[in-house]
Amino acid sequence: MVKNAARIIMFGACVLCVAPGWAQGYPVKPVRIVVGFSAGSTTDLISRVLAMKMGEGLGQSVVVDNRPGAGGNLAAELVSKTPADGYTVLLANAGIATGATAYVKLNFNALRDFTPVTQVSATPHILVTHPSLPPKSVKDLVAFTRARPGELNFASTGHGNSDHLAAELFSYMTGLKMVHVTYKGGPLALNDMITGQVAMYFAGVPVALPLVKAGRVTALGVTGAKRASVLPEVPTVAEASVPGYEHILWCRGRHA
Repeated sequence: MVKNAARIIMFGACVLCVAPGWAQGYPVKPVRIVVGFSAGSTTDLISRVLAMKMGEGLGQSVVVDNRPGAGGNLAAELVSKTPADGYTVLLANAGIATGATAYVKLNFNALRDFTPVTQVSATPHILVTHPSLPPKSVKDLVAFTRARPGELNFASTGHGNSDHLAAELFSYMTGLKMVHVTYKGGPLALNDMITGQVAMYFAGVPVALPLVKAGRVTALGVTGAKRASVLPEVPTVAEASVPGYEHILWCRGRHA
């Protein structure tokens, strides 16, 4: 067990596990969860549920601090430089595991600066498009995009993040050529999709679901191996027309 409370990093939907070996009386002051994406993003929504539950369990205030930018790396760098006392927590998605290959230089080392705590969830993305886009199925979207190489764009929350990799895997397996547009969070990407500035996005379920239900974006497929229980009528990308396709946002926790 870790003898002293340290920096903590949690991936995606992760829960803070307080090691028995931590200093007696912890926590004696509020705990801060740093989120590397904008308010309303999937990671942010998860962090707020965690903050509430953590606060109840710890008997102490837990606050969320949004620090969007560079695909979550600005938040990771900030937390890596804070005192390792257990009071600053990073909630990040799987992008932190791929950041070292997606960026030329990072001012932190995920393996050196953070230690795994736990994995608590694995969730798919939803491939959504603007309602005005003619294709209403994954098969038709592939054909439509293939006939227009380099003309259509897709959104993500940063290079190396899960939504970016979901799109790149889709492009690789279908041979499509698309333009990558980055945002500081899922809500910002979806806002541009609603206004017609973005053609498609592999969105997080919590952020996209209300817009799908309202008909403001069109759900073509989910990236998991099976259909999502909240959208049972939407096929998986694999069964729709890309056999073997599967992409999951895994969630794992770390502390230094």
